[in-house]
Amino acid sequence: MLKIHQIFILKFLGLFVGALFVTSVISYIALKSIIIEHNKKNLTNAIELIELELQNKHNLDEYVLKVHEKTSLRVTIVDVDGVILAESNADKSDMDNHGSRYEIMKSNSNEYSSITRYSSTLKVDFLYVAKKILYNDETIYIRLSMSLAQIMDDFYSLWQKLFVVFLVIVLIASYISKIMSQRIVYDISQITSYLDEISNKNYKAVVKTKYFHEFLQISLLLKNLVKKLSKNEKKKTKHMAKLRLINKQRNDILSALSHEFKNPIASIMGYAQTIQEDSDMPDKIRNKFLAKISSNGEKISKMLDRLALSVKLDNGDLNINNSEFDLKQLCDEVALNMLSKYKDREIVVQVNEAILFSDKTMLELVLINLVDNALKYSKTDVKISLKNNILTVEDSGIGIKAEELKKVTRKFYRVDKNSWDNSMGIGLAMVSYILKALNSSIEIESEFGKGSKFSFSISEMLKS
Repeated sequence: MLKIHQIFILKFLGLFVGALFVTSVISYIALKSIIIEHNKKNLTNAIELIELELQNKHNLDEYVLKVHEKTSLRVTIVDVDGVILAESNADKSDMDNHGSRYEIMKSNSNEYSSITRYSSTLKVDFLYVAKKILYNDETIYIRLSMSLAQIMDDFYSLWQKLFVVFLVIVLIASYISKIMSQRIVYDISQITSYLDEISNKNYKAVVKTKYFHEFLQISLLLKNLVKKLSKNEKKKTKHMAKLRLINKQRNDILSALSHEFKNPIASIMGYAQTIQEDSDMPDKIRNKFLAKISSNGEKISKMLDRLALSVKLDNGDLNINNSEFDLKQLCDEVALNMLSKYKDREIVVQVNEAILFSDKTMLELVLINLVDNALKYSKTDVKISLKNNILTVEDSGIGIKAEELKKVTRKFYRVDKNSWDNSMGIGLAMVSYILKALNSSIEIESEFGKGSKFSFSISEMLKS
């Protein structure tokens, strides 16, 4: 199958050669007609000269021979009855009567008559021109003729020269067509290579067409299409990354739920089974086991509540209920409640009185999470302080590695063996969400092995 540039070249050359052929035929016909007309004019002029000299000639046979020798023209003189009086190229005695010849008959009505006809005497095509004149007071006809072979020899000589010119033009056109073909092939190869790169998702590939405006337009359209494909590919990549993150979070949720719920459920089942199997168990031990079951059930309930709160924060469904309260009083209450859980620890509260207008319940949840983390991952005192409207919970515990600091507030994120919250990896994420809802944000400073500081601003919460 031919390629597009080959079809173009063949069509171009075919059209060009066809145009030359049609031009040649038209030129052939036109030139032939022009040459014949030109020779008719020459024969007419020659008859005029012969007519002038003929009045002084008495020997017509001798005269026509001399004219033929000088001009190579065939000269025939015919009387009014069609009898040949003189003939330069044949024996007049062998010639037929010419009274019925077209050119002779036509000269009776026209000054000059002409015709192209095959001569049966000389076996060749001739151009005949005849005129009726008076010679010694008698009507005669002078007829001059010339072989068309001679006329066509002149024509063919001219045509050969024109053919050479046409051949040179065809060769030049073929060379130009070859150059055009090479340029078409170059531009097409650039586009096909570009498309091949794009099919391999190389959206940074470059296309450089440089010869034809149409291919340049195609390349520009392709570049615009590639930009759209690249954007769609990026969107697809982001979407896939989001889906992977969602799947990972789902797995993290299942893992966290399985891990966190396993121990309290196992405890509940163990204590319940022991009570069920030992009907003679003392009341004191039975009540202790029931208290353990209740405690673990409460722990599971709190985990579920925290998870539900986290979902609400994610969905923006949390309602903020602002009220006036004293920050110092809130910090003291949180410290007292946490000490009931960590009886052998100390929480130092260095907070002066500060009246806030905010959601007390949400802020209490923030402080409980931060203090609980500090107590859980340190063995020394925990300090709650307020300075320059910045509330800080500080410990001297195991700390957080620098590369983990930006990750600890992610939902379900755990730092190696540490869980920087007190349940399912959502504590600090919840703190971050709540503070954002309260127009603040969590700031973490930590040095691994030396302790951590968790701070947030209360400037937007202060009563104006």
